[in-house]
Amino acid sequence: MIELKKIALLFIVGFSFAVNAQNNYKNWPDIIRKSEASWFGTEEAKKIAENVLLYQRDIGGWPKNIQMQNELTAAQKKELLEIKKTTKETTTDNGATTQEMLFMSRMYAQVKDERYKESFLKGLNYLLEAQYANGGWPQFYPLKKGYYTHITYNDDSMVRILNVLKEVSEQTDFYSIKPSKEIVEKSKTAFNKGIDCIIKTQYKQNGVLTAWCAQHDEVTFEPAKARAYELPSLSGKESAKIVLLLMSIEKPSPEIVTAVKSAYAWFEKTKITNLEEKRILNDAGKIIDKKMIPVQNGDPIWARFMELDNNEPFFCDRDGIKKKTLDEIGLERKNGYAWYTDEPKEVLKKYASWAVKNGTKAPEAEKKKLN
Repeated sequence: MIELKKIALLFIVGFSFAVNAQNNYKNWPDIIRKSEASWFGTEEAKKIAENVLLYQRDIGGWPKNIQMQNELTAAQKKELLEIKKTTKETTTDNGATTQEMLFMSRMYAQVKDERYKESFLKGLNYLLEAQYANGGWPQFYPLKKGYYTHITYNDDSMVRILNVLKEVSEQTDFYSIKPSKEIVEKSKTAFNKGIDCIIKTQYKQNGVLTAWCAQHDEVTFEPAKARAYELPSLSGKESAKIVLLLMSIEKPSPEIVTAVKSAYAWFEKTKITNLEEKRILNDAGKIIDKKMIPVQNGDPIWARFMELDNNEPFFCDRDGIKKKTLDEIGLERKNGYAWYTDEPKEVLKKYASWAVKNGTKAPEAEKKKLN
């Protein structure tokens, strides 16, 4: 009898864990992307949706770095209701706004609560309103003084926005909420303007098109500085998602084809295959040091920041002074920032088939991979 009770208890515990698996995701974006579609019809999801609605400002956007799944006290709910009419800290940085829009779309697919639809459409209107006349987007809208006004590719902010507009303008099934024809047309126009901005901001190095900076001046389109350690540079990380977006466009213009070909050549030129990052962790799993280990024929990686004139990688501490190696900066920035990336590998992987599809010549080595 005791053994049967133990088995029953284990079953109940296991079942409870499965039902509440979403609570074990540490990060809000994980809940949105990793949950099964049916979960968005549960009481747990509805409870979180109430938080998301509370955090959304009346202008349509959301603040960043909020763990929406965390339970709110009565005092916190009251405070959020009081600041909804403000535009404080509404942004698309770190996935804010675009990820909450996705959550509301997934909720509406399961529960036809009109508040979810309205929330999504307000978010979409926010994105459309925030766009500059030149096609770019700032990091914060309404505008926040400082580097936040720059056209922001950093952490894929503008690419996330354009992916939303692409899905809406092409009227795919990605989002469960279908805007009016007028909004669809506005989204299409905004998307095209955004792509035009990307084309115009691609950096020319000695007359040759290369890649993009993490942020560009909103007037001159030139690479611009953000935080002290984020200097004007060519970005191995942010440029990858930009190119993948361009490659996703059906029937690309000659300008888009040229942009992709040029960026691909730059990625090939700047890849690093003789270094490998090793992370040293403490018992709690926190990074306490990073080492770049020499290797032969390693998987390609790219520096986050490269010099505008010669593509040499550089690294910075909070003093903004460039260093040639990662070991030359302090542990706080060394361990607390992603200085290398492998994201351009996806561009290299997809380029050959894209090139064939779009009538441009793929390198012979890449052609062989297709056969």
